[in-house]
Amino acid sequence: MLQKKNLTKINNYLWEIPKSFRKDMRVPARIYVDEKMLDSVFKDKSLEQLVNLTALPGIEKYSLVMPDVHEGYGSPIGGVFATRVKEDGIISPGAVGYDINCGVRLLKSNLSVNEISSNLDNLATEIQRIVPSGLGKGHLKKLDIKELDRILENGAQEIVKQGYGKEEDIKNCEANGKLELADVSEVSDTAKKRGRDQVGTLGSGNHFLEIQKVEEIFDDEVAKTFGLHKDHVVIMIHTGSRGLGHQIATDYIRLMLRVMPKYGIKLLDRELACAPFNSPEGQRYFKAMSCGANFAWANRQMITHYIRQSWERVLSNQRPTTNDLRLSVLYDVAHNIAKLEGDLLVHRKGATRAFPGQPVLIPGSMGTASYILQGTKESEQAFFSSCHGAGRIMSRHKAIKTISGKEVIKDLENKGILIKCYSLRGVAEEAPMAYKDVDNVVEVVHQAGLSKKVARLKPLAVIKGE
Repeated sequence: MLQKKNLTKINNYLWEIPKSFRKDMRVPARIYVDEKMLDSVFKDKSLEQLVNLTALPGIEKYSLVMPDVHEGYGSPIGGVFATRVKEDGIISPGAVGYDINCGVRLLKSNLSVNEISSNLDNLATEIQRIVPSGLGKGHLKKLDIKELDRILENGAQEIVKQGYGKEEDIKNCEANGKLELADVSEVSDTAKKRGRDQVGTLGSGNHFLEIQKVEEIFDDEVAKTFGLHKDHVVIMIHTGSRGLGHQIATDYIRLMLRVMPKYGIKLLDRELACAPFNSPEGQRYFKAMSCGANFAWANRQMITHYIRQSWERVLSNQRPTTNDLRLSVLYDVAHNIAKLEGDLLVHRKGATRAFPGQPVLIPGSMGTASYILQGTKESEQAFFSSCHGAGRIMSRHKAIKTISGKEVIKDLENKGILIKCYSLRGVAEEAPMAYKDVDNVVEVVHQAGLSKKVARLKPLAVIKGE
């Protein structure tokens, strides 16, 4: 059983489980936490899952987890590893996750808080009205399969091509909102049916839309480069590939379980079912996953269009005093994905790509701060990755049993935060006390050099699904 004594301290923010801990480990395992967070990582199976990653064929250097780590399906949430695609490296659907390309987009306004304060409730109400949210909720109009296939192949670029956005939206999006190797023939009819009415929808769970303000600037120069200033109003979109991505994961986990014996792959945890990246099955999943990622980028692009409509509709009566109602994309980044980066296939599950100079968007839990950081050269030590949020410390089931949704709403209102949610259950599931302290999590990646703090964002209004 893994204990604290089995860890080697590399520095104040990085610990290592040596390869000698278990016979099947091909590489060591690394944990980014500080001393006061260390005990918490032993409270679930996340470190056991981290060690399981080290046994995957073709793994490079080490597996690692971010400070927002918690137990997931197969791979821990916050897990990162890379495999050598030119050798025997594998690809694992469970190490990407069910919500393919769950990610975050941040929109910048040209307004400050005092310019929208009198319309804040109206804005939140209108956004909630126009963006369907909740488990299984979709639009009344369903796309036909040909329309959906174009979105799966071209991602956010297809949505912009249809007139729902601008070219600059694409330029400020990871991978320009499209993975080129997407192949719709590898996506099942069941997955496509689940996605036909879900482009431009929020979903449930920890997904949200937030109207926020820039509360604090940590790096004036970078903030200026990003076009941010104190009391600046921004909007954060946090959602993914909805039912379509979930079905792709389900389909290919089943496939991998069937074919592992053919490739002589034996794992302690079948949830990490995998195949060699260059095998027919590995390539099929990568192409299908790329479709799921493209769907998620298209989803966030369509939501952007709806938010812009709401913004204009509610605030247009303020003209001419407010003469610039543009909402521009600062960045859009994936949290659950496998990406080809050089000779490596990097799996990030609940982790953010953090290339040097790139905006890194870290959503907080409901009603707590979110952060904008910037990727660094030093993040190469973590395959150019950073944390993706606060990280759960309480299961959704436990949160529902122990937390009152009404009390959470009351507490947020006392802090001056509006909340729009159709379900008290949904509020309880995502209550701030069900998560780690996001300030602490972000401080670890900042001090470890994985990404540097630029700005702290405070929520003004939260829109959530059920």
